Amino acid sequence: MNTKRRATIRDVAKAADVSIATISKFMNKLQRYSPDVEARIRRAVDELDYHQSLATRSLISGQTRTVILAVQDIQNPFFTNLFRGASRVALANEYSVLVVDLQENPSGERSLLEGLSRRADGLIVVTRLPDTEWLTKLGKSVVMLGPLRHPGITSINADGQQGAYMLGKHLLETGRRRIAYLGFERDVRKIQGLSAALAEGGLTPTVHTAFASTLEGGERAASTLLLGDQRPDAVVCRNDLIAIGLMHEAQALGLRVPDDIAITGFDNIPVARHLQPALTTIDMRSEEQGEIAMQKLLDAIFQKNTVEDIWLAPHLILRESTRAPIAKSSKAAVIQDVN
Repeated sequence: MNTKRRATIRDVAKAADVSIATISKFMNKLQRYSPDVEARIRRAVDELDYHQSLATRSLISGQTRTVILAVQDIQNPFFTNLFRGASRVALANEYSVLVVDLQENPSGERSLLEGLSRRADGLIVVTRLPDTEWLTKLGKSVVMLGPLRHPGITSINADGQQGAYMLGKHLLETGRRRIAYLGFERDVRKIQGLSAALAEGGLTPTVHTAFASTLEGGERAASTLLLGDQRPDAVVCRNDLIAIGLMHEAQALGLRVPDDIAITGFDNIPVARHLQPALTTIDMRSEEQGEIAMQKLLDAIFQKNTVEDIWLAPHLILRESTRAPIAKSSKAAVIQDVN
């Protein structure tokens, strides 16, 4: 039986001939020392095989080394990609990520996050709530994701207005004239972008409300949207899940995509390229949003940043769901996906 005593911080300090406080500050990256002192500490740590426990590190630094990522629906691949990007940066900085699924339930967001915030050094939050001033009173660093503005809080977003404008221009160039938007009234920037593009062709989009930002939301909207006398010949959906649900039901109703109706989405989730037909969409750069948000949050935790409002340029991904009957050149800056 191995009864060898585990080395303590006191043992390392003695071996390196420095104080316990010096070891603590060095191990927790709170202070740098001369090359000679740091070399002695590293040598002592290696020789004694010293490993600082998370509990010890938290007690000494006052930090949990944990951050919260609060998303609207973890089943949505957009948020899965967001987590992937955030987690990559967190792990590189020896932080763990606690994912909180808000389940599209605004009524419970505040109480949930107020309670969980005690277990973390900071929060990355995707919220539908217009009033987020309470987040600044938690005593934690906060970064927001999404188009809503939050005074005093750094925010990260891809420009949905620009993305919708590119979709509108593309649909006009493929000959579509009865263009609808399927989403929510709160999607102000996307509706504005689509409206601006169609206005250049003397047109106005019709706006329809979805049941939810899910596959079922697209499915449930299909009968109302596609069986009326004024059926659109193109639909811009607020995300890929709604678009996929709508496309499935359109095909079940006997409509051909894209010959009878073109359908587009937002987010460029992985499955979008594998559909039949593959889905034209806007890549909102979700992994990059997660990476940037996590880096900005860590900067805030260590007091290295100022409040910023960061916008990423979206990418238009052209696929078969909006193919024109007669190919025409597009003037929009796009990424052509041939897979």
